[in-house]
Amino acid sequence: MRVFVTGASGWIGSAVVPELIGAGHQVLGLARSDASADALTAAGAAVQRGTLDDLDSLAAGAAASDGVIHLAFKHDLAFSGDAQGAAEADRRAVETFGEALAGSDRPLVIASGTLGLTPGRVATERDGHDLDPTATGLHTRHATAEFVISLASRRVRSSVMRLPPTNHGNGDNGFMAFVVGIAREKGVSGYIGDGANRWPAVHRLDSARLFRLAVEKAPPGSTLHAVAEEGVPIRDVAEVIGRHLDLPVVAVSPEDAGEHFGWLGAFLGLDAPASSVLTRELLEWEPTRAGLINDLNEGHYFETRP
Repeated sequence: MRVFVTGASGWIGSAVVPELIGAGHQVLGLARSDASADALTAAGAAVQRGTLDDLDSLAAGAAASDGVIHLAFKHDLAFSGDAQGAAEADRRAVETFGEALAGSDRPLVIASGTLGLTPGRVATERDGHDLDPTATGLHTRHATAEFVISLASRRVRSSVMRLPPTNHGNGDNGFMAFVVGIAREKGVSGYIGDGANRWPAVHRLDSARLFRLAVEKAPPGSTLHAVAEEGVPIRDVAEVIGRHLDLPVVAVSPEDAGEHFGWLGAFLGLDAPASSVLTRELLEWEPTRAGLINDLNEGHYFETRP
């Protein structure tokens, strides 16, 4: 297959590209900068220049390929306060892919998330499907996922890959790296409340393999969970960080979470376990990489980076 990948030079995309090429596929990667284009070329991929706002480029990339994996998202815009704008740009991109692939039975796999699906209980692939695909506001991104599932009725082999809040590994600059950075800044390794709340987790190389399996054989309208560990207690994470940085491990009250953790405080206290039993059975996927605590104990999250 020739697979068009957006976000191909990002944290997950840079693992998906070699996973696809190693399995014998060709990759066409979206690149918005010379640096991204050079990285894709070095990885053995062809380059499609453009951005998420360049809908003509997105349509051309999809038309020239046997399937699409959509990983790009305007995280910089979302984290700067315009989450709605980022979600709307994502929706336009996905609608463009839907039009390009309609009637072809070609695959479209998009990245979504597990966080917040069923607070306090284990979320499965069957949860979170009660939103109107045309919903706006805070529900825009979840509604986009439902829109993708609905594309199965238009002969698109569509699937939604829900990712845990942490896709960990060496070089990660996501949530776990932020937590480590906050511990360094504050001089303590903190958790919220009693720290018993759980986050699902997956190593990015395991999730990359699942993206490859999805584009190869996921049935139309599939919801998939790239979850290796159902729920890792955040206090366990804080204790590992405290040990490696030689810092005291402390509880932060929910009322003080925003001041201590900044924007991350709204997420770090969530109890959001998730299962991937149905995904494993459907695609014969079995994670093999280190779990989150073992990965943290390898030490690379605590190395000083340039």
